[in-house]
Amino acid sequence: MTTTTSPESPELGERVRTLAEQSPQRPGPARWRGIVRTSLRHAVMIGAAIAMIYPLIWLLASSFKPTELIFRDLSLIPTEWDFSNYAVGWDALASPFGRYLLNSAIIVAGCLIGNLVTCSMAGYAFARLQFRGRNLWFAMMLVTIMLPIHVIIVPRYIMFQQMDWINTFWPLIVPKLLATDAFFIFLMVQFFRGIPRELEEAARIDGCGHPRIFFSVMLPNAVPALATTAIFTFIWTWNDFFSQLIFLTQDDVKTAPLALRLFLDSSSGSSWGPMFAMSIVTIIPIFFVFLLGQRYLVQGIATTGMK
Repeated sequence: MTTTTSPESPELGERVRTLAEQSPQRPGPARWRGIVRTSLRHAVMIGAAIAMIYPLIWLLASSFKPTELIFRDLSLIPTEWDFSNYAVGWDALASPFGRYLLNSAIIVAGCLIGNLVTCSMAGYAFARLQFRGRNLWFAMMLVTIMLPIHVIIVPRYIMFQQMDWINTFWPLIVPKLLATDAFFIFLMVQFFRGIPRELEEAARIDGCGHPRIFFSVMLPNAVPALATTAIFTFIWTWNDFFSQLIFLTQDDVKTAPLALRLFLDSSSGSSWGPMFAMSIVTIIPIFFVFLLGQRYLVQGIATTGMK
């Protein structure tokens, strides 16, 4: 049995040709307004990004210029290159600059451990435990966020001086071991409150107490909040200048921010080239920490109600 294919109808062919020959419709006024608003928004964002990143690019370019040309030649591409700024800056101070970076790393490591352990424990206590005066203590803890460091720095200095801790790392590390950063406690409280209570109840049915629930249930689910705490602690401690200036006065215990200050001399010429070179070296760890932890940072902030 043979099947014959009927020829295409003239009306259908004419309709297909008409649709194919039609040109795309022009966008309407509403669509044009949307395109203009989007273009303006992106232009403003690009301009703001350029304005914010320009000082960093200028700092990088100046680190390769001779000191006498840094403020005379403001271009981003040096006309004269001087790669010796990094070598000179590394050995220009009483100790190699690596010693100051190591001091900063030791302080950062102690503060990281302190904040991650104690702030997470305090956050779990405020979020899950029932004890007398919990709301009052939580409110008092939040009030301490509004206290500037200049208010408490003098009593802390007197206390640590009596303990003979000046010119040691203990005044900068020990407070972190006592959950003194109320911001990170609040961050952990908000995150723990968002974890379903069904997980905690299931752990209780299996016979887990608060320590087991904290380490086996809460902490594995709080990785974004812990990463956010670690990133902020690293950046704030690495860049801290005021507290380290108060407690660290001897050269052998000074950190990278204090070492950069030593390049400036009000009585003679300042070594701007080597100082800019060491500034770039100091910025590199912050850049990589933020780059590697950016995903956890955004996720941690977005999931703790701090939008």
